[in-house]
Amino acid sequence: MEKLLKTELKTTVLKAFGSSGGGCISQGQSYETDHGRVFVKINSKPQARTMFEGEMASLRAIQETNTVRVPQPIKVMDLPGGGAAFAMEYLRMKRLCKYSAKLGEQVADLHLYNQKLGGKLKKEENTVGKGAGHTESHYVDKFGFHTVTCCGYICQTNEWQSDWPTFFIRHRLQAQMDLIERDYGDREARELWSQLKRKIPEMFRDVEIIPALIHGDLWAGNVAEDDSGPILFDPACFYGHSEFELAIAMMFGGFCCSFFSAYHSKIPKAPGFDKRNKLYQLFNYINHWNHFGTGYRGSTLNVMRKLLK
Repeated sequence: MEKLLKTELKTTVLKAFGSSGGGCISQGQSYETDHGRVFVKINSKPQARTMFEGEMASLRAIQETNTVRVPQPIKVMDLPGGGAAFAMEYLRMKRLCKYSAKLGEQVADLHLYNQKLGGKLKKEENTVGKGAGHTESHYVDKFGFHTVTCCGYICQTNEWQSDWPTFFIRHRLQAQMDLIERDYGDREARELWSQLKRKIPEMFRDVEIIPALIHGDLWAGNVAEDDSGPILFDPACFYGHSEFELAIAMMFGGFCCSFFSAYHSKIPKAPGFDKRNKLYQLFNYINHWNHFGTGYRGSTLNVMRKLLK
């Protein structure tokens, strides 16, 4: 491992510091190198390279918006015994506290970034001569992402779709329910899902949804701060409905009221927000069922029943 990292990172110095750690999915270690401090994530699963490449693409996409700070991605490397490693900038992070409201503002700015690009593009199209056609970033008019990303260790297809309900049903809910069917063959879940699937498009009637670049896994374990401000990490980006982002943030705690107040001061709740929030929470409950087992079955089925009322 040491030899691989020295070669790939082009460093003669490679000195581990701090304790090794990680989350439910990957392990991590910080190192001193010739080029400064780096943090390396390691995962032995067969899909590790896909997982890390999706994360690297996500970090770059967020960086390009210049709205919220993320670690600078460096390189994804194959491990000799299988799996992969992902090196990125080391940031001295601590629990989000002081900058909670600031993060709410910045996440809203992230979600509004593509919409503002679209407004700028329209303005340029109506401008003759100087300035026309010179928007640096490209407005995205579909839902999806240019590569596969992983929420946890489950790979997500992000094939572009022209409307949000189609993308969300096909590539998020149905994809997760297919795994439940494969692994559990749960009859009640299957029957509730067949009823709910038909009703989902109604929840988006009369709601204008402009594709927003979202982090994709915004729970408290993926946010932090340092002395200069808030930080996001471990993204699973795609262009989707901005409301999707808030569901997991509201489920497991860790975000205080100031985060949501600051966010909604920039993006107010649209009519029907609360019911759609339950729908987006459903995705997260199913995803947790697929990751951690039947302890999340009851919550999944309860949300389905509430949505069917």
